[in-house]
Amino acid sequence: MIDKDNRKELADSLLLYAVTDRHWLGERTLAEVVRESLEGGVSFLQLREKELDEGRFYEEAVELQALAAQYGVPFVVNDNVDIALRMDADGVHVGQSDMEAGDVRALLGPDKILGVSAQTVEQAVLAEKRGADYLGVGAVFPTGSKDDAEDVSHEILKAICEAVSIPVVAIGGITLENTPELAGSGICGIAVISAIYGQKDIKEAAARLRKVTEETVKA
Repeated sequence: MIDKDNRKELADSLLLYAVTDRHWLGERTLAEVVRESLEGGVSFLQLREKELDEGRFYEEAVELQALAAQYGVPFVVNDNVDIALRMDADGVHVGQSDMEAGDVRALLGPDKILGVSAQTVEQAVLAEKRGADYLGVGAVFPTGSKDDAEDVSHEILKAICEAVSIPVVAIGGITLENTPELAGSGICGIAVISAIYGQKDIKEAAARLRKVTEETVKA
């Protein structure tokens, strides 16, 4: 688990958290669009794949990890602890319906990053207690990317930020336009998919979103 001395460094890296999605690729490769997002200012990268077989997933993860390393950006794998361990990823992100946080921490050891999704104060506090380094809280706005996403009011988001000492990232339906609505909540950053990868100019979208997020987090 990230110690207190390194927690600020982690919180800073979570400012603009990009989650991959193949949906908008078209003729392009995932590596191409991820590189553009990193050039635009993405500061944390999660590989999220629900459809790929293990072999393809592993190859893609290794490629994106190397890419993230070029930009000094932490790289985590969604859900798949086995692949994260095999490739020595920086960490793993798990949801409430995935492997329990304490079990994941036991497998990862103390030095890897563990992110956990939370929708309530109770879930957030328990995740921190069981070894989470940061929380992904949402959906803070309506979203089409996760069918099972629960809405989290801005009051609950703020209550979660106040209840834990680890960094909190807002996720779900976040756009360039609505990001400022999260000001004053206590988050250290935002996690997005389509707000970057669904845009025509990915580098520009990331750069503009990072600027707005910096202002929102400081507000």
